[in-house]
Amino acid sequence: MSRSTPTARAAAGLFLITWVTSVAAVPLYGGSAFGTDAPLAGRTSVLAAGLLEVVLAAAVVGTAIALYPLLRPFSPAVAAGYLALRTLEAAVILSGVVAILPAVARPSTDAAPGLDAHLVQALHLMHDWTFLVGPGLLNPINAALLATLLLRRRVVPRIVPWLGLGGAVVVAAMNLAVMFGITKPVPALAVPLFAWEIGLAATLFVRGLKPPEQARPADHAVPVAA
Repeated sequence: MSRSTPTARAAAGLFLITWVTSVAAVPLYGGSAFGTDAPLAGRTSVLAAGLLEVVLAAAVVGTAIALYPLLRPFSPAVAAGYLALRTLEAAVILSGVVAILPAVARPSTDAAPGLDAHLVQALHLMHDWTFLVGPGLLNPINAALLATLLLRRRVVPRIVPWLGLGGAVVVAAMNLAVMFGITKPVPALAVPLFAWEIGLAATLFVRGLKPPEQARPADHAVPVAA
């Protein structure tokens, strides 16, 4: 029998924070769906969105830190790789926050930044790109890495990592299509990846991960590097 631990429950709580902050920040910025002519919202709204994304970045790294001691007995390489990829994703998110805030404010003053409209549009575009590269492309990679380990070791219900693998492929493909101008974002395609994180968080909170002595590689699977 597996059982939940404070560390597993902390990881579940941090996943919850990533969902709330990532979803709440989008409307606060004003435009959505990478609209090239979508105006930014007001100063207070954008600052609040930026703060939410700072919390998002911290929670993204926090999930990997909390999962590291739980994953390391199964594969130190995957545990370290997941931590590195989540940290990289958070760094990209923060670079987008730093890019967008000068468009609406200067530190320590409530005066308008007085930037040229074209420069503001460029900063907005930079933020859109960081959103596409970070949550849009890096997140599917780290999700696939973690889901593969959990599937091979059978430490969570199999439907959970399968959602992660399927969702990662769909979201990565959609964002690559967006990157090359083939299509606009389709938010509904992100549902399986959200379902993966919800299922993983619920499993971590209720039962945790099976201990290594109870876990085993899936039949005919290539063993995960120790």
